[in-house]
Amino acid sequence: MGLFSHTVAGGGFILIGAWESLTSSSVPLKNSSQPPTSQSPAHPTADKHAHDSVFSSSLTFVLIMILSFLFVLDSLLSFFDARSSKDTIGSVLQLQVIAISLLFFLYSVLGLMTRLRKSFVLPSPVLNLVCLFAFVEEFLLFFLQRKDPSGVENRYYDMMLVPIGICAFCSFLELKNPKWGYTKLGRGIGLILQGMWILQMGFAFFSDFIVHGCSLHEKSRGNYTVKCKGHPEYHRGRAIVTLQFNCHLALLVTVIAFVYSIVCKKNGIGREHMQYRPIGAEMQHLENAGHGHFTLDSDEDDNENGIKEGRNVEMQKAIVPVSESETNGYHNSP
Repeated sequence: MGLFSHTVAGGGFILIGAWESLTSSSVPLKNSSQPPTSQSPAHPTADKHAHDSVFSSSLTFVLIMILSFLFVLDSLLSFFDARSSKDTIGSVLQLQVIAISLLFFLYSVLGLMTRLRKSFVLPSPVLNLVCLFAFVEEFLLFFLQRKDPSGVENRYYDMMLVPIGICAFCSFLELKNPKWGYTKLGRGIGLILQGMWILQMGFAFFSDFIVHGCSLHEKSRGNYTVKCKGHPEYHRGRAIVTLQFNCHLALLVTVIAFVYSIVCKKNGIGREHMQYRPIGAEMQHLENAGHGHFTLDSDEDDNENGIKEGRNVEMQKAIVPVSESETNGYHNSP
């Protein structure tokens, strides 16, 4: 795989991930066990939403099918090139890539058949399980790929495990709840990050943006390694890879926040959809209800005031009024 192959693959992953993220909030099909409502499938609006949902998922499967087919073709070219170059490792590696691509191709074909042909019934967990197996096999491919233990490309492969792990984890969660939209959103974000990183690897390996002091050594079309002059160059190369991945991750978070703000503004997500209430909401509610006076006196203060008043009453009863004559020692005559 050269720069052109990495560019096509990265662009395809980004396109599929973006479409998967945008369609993750689409209206799901109504369950037939639910009671009929005004938005039942017989309603024209519900039919339109159902048609849009089927079209969105079908387009996703079509994109996956095209990209998987291109991966198979590129791997076949690399396989025959490795055979002509007598590169055993390169030929075995391409067979693994072909197996993973065929799994994704099978996933897309089964998904299209379930969406377009009503006579073909396939349980949703089975389809999600095929997708999960494909991502797990892709994870193992990059985890175990060590053609050259000292090559800088291994650091790129280690970073690739992050987006693949996100996709595999979201596919596993989708087995539990296929209708949960957050799994598709997370998998879409993982695919976008994976596509961005594939583009970065293409420019880092096959262009002038390669690390200074390092060079690319190819045994065949699909078997290559990045070697550096000495230990300082290797250390700097791995540090640059980590910095590049952090920049890609920060860029992705910024783009997601920007797109999310636009979607919220377009859909009119306001304060009525918030899960919390402002601090002054309860105060305003009490004032509107006629409880305008608000005191911070607690029950303890009321009890203390009652005790003091009781003591004052007892002291007043204990005081016997004495006349002025008695205080002087004289009594008035009757």
